[in-house]
Amino acid sequence: MACNSACRVLTKFYQHILALVFAVNKINENVKILPNITLGFHIYDSYHDAKMTYRATLDLLFKGHTFVPNYKCGIQKNVIGVIGGISSDTSSFMADILSVYKIPQITYGSFATNYETRFPPFYHMAPNEYLQYQGIVRLLLHFRWIWVGLIAANDENGEHFLQTLESLFSKNGICSAFIERSTKHSYTVLSGEIFDQSVNIHPLFMESEANAIVVHGEITSITWVAFTIMVALRIDPQYKEKNFPGKVWITTAQVDFIVNIFLRGWDIQMFHGALSFTVHSSELLAFREFLQKINPFWTKDDGFLQDFWEQAFDCLFPDSNMQTQFPGTCTEDQRLGSLPGTLFEMSMTGHSYSIYNAVYSMVHALHAMASSRLKHTVMGKRNTLEHLKVEQLQFFLRRISFNNSAGDEIVFNERGELMAGFDIMNLVTFPNNSYVKVKVGKLDPQAPSGKEMIIHIERMVWHKNLTQVPPFSLCNEKCKPGYSRKRKEGEKFCCYTCALCPEGKMSNQEDIDYCVTCPEDHYPNIGQDNCVPKSPTFLSFKEPLGISLSFLALFLSLITLLVLAAFIKHWNTPIVKANNRSLTYILLVSLFLCFLCSLLLTGEPNTVTCLLQQTAFGTVFSVAVSSVLAKTMTVVVAFMASKPSNSFRKWVGKRWPYSIVLSCSFVQVGICAVWLSTSPPFPDLDTHSLTQEIIMECNEGSVTMFYCVLGYMGFLATLSFTVAFLARKLPDSFNEARFITFSMLVFCSVWLSFVPTYLSTRGKHKVAVEIFSILASSAGLLGCIFFPKCYIILLRQDLNKREQIMRRKH
Repeated sequence: MACNSACRVLTKFYQHILALVFAVNKINENVKILPNITLGFHIYDSYHDAKMTYRATLDLLFKGHTFVPNYKCGIQKNVIGVIGGISSDTSSFMADILSVYKIPQITYGSFATNYETRFPPFYHMAPNEYLQYQGIVRLLLHFRWIWVGLIAANDENGEHFLQTLESLFSKNGICSAFIERSTKHSYTVLSGEIFDQSVNIHPLFMESEANAIVVHGEITSITWVAFTIMVALRIDPQYKEKNFPGKVWITTAQVDFIVNIFLRGWDIQMFHGALSFTVHSSELLAFREFLQKINPFWTKDDGFLQDFWEQAFDCLFPDSNMQTQFPGTCTEDQRLGSLPGTLFEMSMTGHSYSIYNAVYSMVHALHAMASSRLKHTVMGKRNTLEHLKVEQLQFFLRRISFNNSAGDEIVFNERGELMAGFDIMNLVTFPNNSYVKVKVGKLDPQAPSGKEMIIHIERMVWHKNLTQVPPFSLCNEKCKPGYSRKRKEGEKFCCYTCALCPEGKMSNQEDIDYCVTCPEDHYPNIGQDNCVPKSPTFLSFKEPLGISLSFLALFLSLITLLVLAAFIKHWNTPIVKANNRSLTYILLVSLFLCFLCSLLLTGEPNTVTCLLQQTAFGTVFSVAVSSVLAKTMTVVVAFMASKPSNSFRKWVGKRWPYSIVLSCSFVQVGICAVWLSTSPPFPDLDTHSLTQEIIMECNEGSVTMFYCVLGYMGFLATLSFTVAFLARKLPDSFNEARFITFSMLVFCSVWLSFVPTYLSTRGKHKVAVEIFSILASSAGLLGCIFFPKCYIILLRQDLNKREQIMRRKH
């Protein structure tokens, strides 16, 4: 093969040829595989042209120069297997012919989207393409990159990639910031400048804020990206001012970092920190040693060596036909290891590893066929392959399973795909434009659930222009804790604004969709980014409010005892005898107990206090009101009995007032008994009424019974007020009806105000309202009924005489 000045090669592809040579040599040196058989191979160039691909495929099957397809003209070539081209188009064109003759094809390069319809099917030295797409999504989610740019080839494979990945994006909350399609360029040189009419000098990936960009396409797609960047930087100075690019490039397994002769001076550091999915490969030390021995004159049978060496090392062989003037002459001292990674890599690439495995797969299938029980009938001659039928080779090729020299298992699934995973490589560049690829993770579909992808972030390097590592790739800034995302109308769901959490809710993570409610025993803090435990609260004896109410209750209790003592001491005086002395004692004792009942509502609630709080107070207070009612009725009966020939005379001095007290109190006792037997009060925790506190309270159990107790007391008070109001003007020196009227007026006012206030208050203040109502209503009865009498007993004893009573009566 001879090249002129227009003949250019991609120097990195030369390693693929050397991998093939290396594999064949190793097999021929191994006496355990196909003994007494020497393998050979032919290499054909497709020139990236469909017509040339078809012709090369036919030339591979039949005698060259004057072949007639489907006819045996002269000596027909005995082809048993083919390793396809690096591009999907090349492999697809070859399959159109190879499938007619049922010759297996093992592809090592790009994926073909329609290989399922071929017969025989492709054998892929790479996993399923969909696995790689899932790996890309897993990688993006791992770093939380949800605003991602996509660059794909402008062909059928590119459209398939975009449709599949966009579907996976929408299912995983990722958005594509832009979609740009790369093209296959035809470069020309004019006055030392590079021109291509299809290049967009304002590419989307340079305008976008997305920091993560996925590149898919053929192996040379990265060349289009590099060329586009170089043209944009040269033509538009605004990109230089931005210190562009500072991106994370994510490339698929088909893409490699290569250059051609026109981009020899490109700056590979623009891709520093790139992440690449590559077909899993293992380092073969023997292959590196093999590469180190190669020099410009290592063999005369390599038709690609001279063109590769001249373009890689910028030199000329003495017999070169190149018209271009290179700096020097090619010498034996030049070694492949001195070339930068953009021109040639010393480590075996994923594609070369696939070629190596493809050769061994074919050989192991032949070896299994030769070792089978059918070897005599299948082959015709012992230890020869002259009569091999490729249809029979298919059976063994589908079922091969072996470990290569690196220890990796090689086996195909039912669709002819290699059952393996992908490696995730990190590109580390150097100032001399060379680079190394560091393995930073892997994607293994056969790993346990949840461990399919492993990433070693501590091994990664990132582009120097990135402001943060790992970088963000978002449509907008993340929402801080205490905020939730709110979607922007008319834009993709990855673009949003941040809204403050509503009252009572919080978010303790970044970029959360919804604010959440804290547990019942917690509440959001001021920043609404955390939950704080609620503090228990109840009306305690130790706090000012509890101390004040308790002191007031004890003080009123003491006053009641003093009044009772005064009445007992002056028990025989007219004013004490008036209106039934026994009822007065009952009323004072019940008021004393009412004041003490308020103490049951103070302190931490427990089972005993909850049972006694309402029932004890309701019963005692009913006795007090019943006593007031009986005293009022005593005034009425005494007045009516003073009239001659009145039937009420027979009731004077009877014990019927006690019947009123007992009967009225018994009704309340019955109500309380039903309450305690059906749904008694119990200690409870109210976690909802107050934001920052848990209310320790007594749950009424049955709200109906609670209001029945209050309602019955209200009924007695209303009845007493009515009777006392009607009897307030009866002529009597010590007529208590007027004082009872005032006391019942105070009582009803207090309890009518109590109900709405009680219902609208929460926590310990609710208890305080009830205590205040008890103390106020009881104090109203004590003050209005007994203070006037105490005034006479203690300060105006001159009025506490029978003569005064009789005189005032007349």
